[in-house]
Amino acid sequence: MLTKTPSESTPAAAAIAGKRVRDPRLDAFRGIGMLIILVAHVPNDPWALWIPARFGFSDASEMFVFLSGMASAIAFGRLFDRQGLGLLTARVVHRCWQIYWAHIAVFLTVATIMAAAGNRPDSTSYIESLNLVRFFEDPGPLLVGLMTLTYVPNYFDILPMYMVILALMPVMLMAERVATWLPFVLMAALWLSAQFGLAHFPAEPWSDRPWFFDPFGWQFVFFLGFFLMRGTIKLPVGSRPLLIASTAFVLVAVPFAWHVILSASPFFRETAHAIGSLTSKTDFGILRLLHFLALAQIAMLVVGEKGRRLHHPRIRPLTAVLIKVGQQSLPVFMTGMVVAQLIGIALDHAGRGPLPVAIANLAGFTILVATAYAAAWFKQVPWKT
Repeated sequence: MLTKTPSESTPAAAAIAGKRVRDPRLDAFRGIGMLIILVAHVPNDPWALWIPARFGFSDASEMFVFLSGMASAIAFGRLFDRQGLGLLTARVVHRCWQIYWAHIAVFLTVATIMAAAGNRPDSTSYIESLNLVRFFEDPGPLLVGLMTLTYVPNYFDILPMYMVILALMPVMLMAERVATWLPFVLMAALWLSAQFGLAHFPAEPWSDRPWFFDPFGWQFVFFLGFFLMRGTIKLPVGSRPLLIASTAFVLVAVPFAWHVILSASPFFRETAHAIGSLTSKTDFGILRLLHFLALAQIAMLVVGEKGRRLHHPRIRPLTAVLIKVGQQSLPVFMTGMVVAQLIGIALDHAGRGPLPVAIANLAGFTILVATAYAAAWFKQVPWKT
């Protein structure tokens, strides 16, 4: 349901006059998403068999993008309400600039690690394992592609997608100012263009492979979170029938995603293949959105109204750590991309038994938490005080 524009009586307009308390659910779930993304990126990590993505259509990527949209509504939306399009655009450009160099730094760091690591125990080169052979064979043209975002290997595709989505923000906010329904028309049009392959960004110069994350598809979940946080749109939350439907949908999705059932049942395997366009991660298929929204309903019930259960004394220390990780999502994500490959290399040599895997993953979590606290400390510019 659409509500009044921010220039009238939405929470976004009210925030101009006073600072709104930040919802703990936003950063706590982003923190959880960062930990899940680390596990998902570790090569051949047995723990990855138990992350939510293995039991349904959506995964931590939806959580990260949706919550990033909500966080952007707080940071960028309020700036637009206070200062207008000019300063908003300047801040978006600045943020894109930061993310661009973060992307370049992550690529060069991981590529360097792969080159230094040599070969896996099975004699496969680590360069080959990330499909970077062409880059090392003829780096000149691909360095140009790297800097122009026309060369985006699969492992390095989230940050470029995020940049394009951020660049759409001034357009969406101006559309909202014209009419509350207009940005949703634009969102739907861009999403449909992704579903029908009408537009995409090339990922490599020697083929027609597109970016693994199509920004035109994924912008839908980002701006859904964005306009939900601004109060432009309100989604039904907490009703018993909706909760029952959400739970049923999540349970029904399990046989079409869990590898154990897919391996044992030709019916579910063939059906999962048949609905592949509806669950496509590249284009952000509709079933991914529905699955994510169903999980969000359940998650909100678990943490209670306004996340009150997150403040329970028994879990408050853990919640505080997750919130800190969620608040520093960019440096944590960059660190996770690098650490995931280091963990994979370590496990290749130590073996993937239960103990080495547990030690490696817990060490990775510790590094991400330390990164979050360090980044927060540096952002305070303590040497100036």
